[in-house]
Amino acid sequence: MDRSDPYHAGMRDLQDQRDTRRLADRLAEVTLRQAFTAEDREFISRCRMLFLASADAQGHPDCSYKGGAPGFVHVSDERTLEVPDYDGNGMYRSLGNIRANPHVGLLFIDFETPKRLRVNGTARVSDEPSALARHPGAVLLLTVSATAIFPNCPRYIHRLKFEEESVYTPRPGTEPPAPAWKTYDVFRDALPERDR
Repeated sequence: MDRSDPYHAGMRDLQDQRDTRRLADRLAEVTLRQAFTAEDREFISRCRMLFLASADAQGHPDCSYKGGAPGFVHVSDERTLEVPDYDGNGMYRSLGNIRANPHVGLLFIDFETPKRLRVNGTARVSDEPSALARHPGAVLLLTVSATAIFPNCPRYIHRLKFEEESVYTPRPGTEPPAPAWKTYDVFRDALPERDR
């Protein structure tokens, strides 16, 4: 996102059609930033989930849910955050996309407050042991360098109440149970050796 004009021609065409160009410019002027504020850090530290948008080298999109205990995403400096990647289905759609195209969009949502925050940036995937050690249960780590950080209006966020944390959520000193699907005959012979 270009700081001088964060909107491309397609966005501008719709803004002009709906007479929202002035509003869009004011929102960019007032809310768009490239560094995390103290409020952003506090909000991210409370979040139990985020949605990660990525695209492959041809621009084909993918979106995935990432969840964990509050604080699983760590803001490591004013423009960088770390997102642990836990054991999953092994397809690596999002992280594989990032290897081909580092541009990502993250959406953090708190359904109880309600509040949301968007973070756009470039990402890299790491398996560096000291980085993984900061995130219990992580098998890979996604490091995102933010280029645009901005809140979104929360008015259409449905209010949902948190009931319980997933039993699969990584916690220091505990091993989560194996997911049921890894016991199905149809997958058993395809599992990596560590899951058999």
